[in-house]
Amino acid sequence: MPQGTIKTYDESSRSGIIMDDQKRELSFDADSFRHSGVRLFRIGQRVKYQLVGHDERAQVRELTLVTL
Repeated sequence: MPQGTIKTYDESSRSGIIMDDQKRELSFDADSFRHSGVRLFRIGQRVKYQLVGHDERAQVRELTLVTL
């Protein structure tokens, strides 16, 4: 499962951007957030995610926190 870091997060819309380990920016929406089981994200937080689709149409799904 790929990992990235929360770059931006808007608490009101529950959407944001993940910077993946290849420095690509991937946006996530409220549906991705809702299924994460997390109450909120913080900038800089590490997450795991699934990508559904290809190229520019890929959508982030199944966001989970990376824990030690």
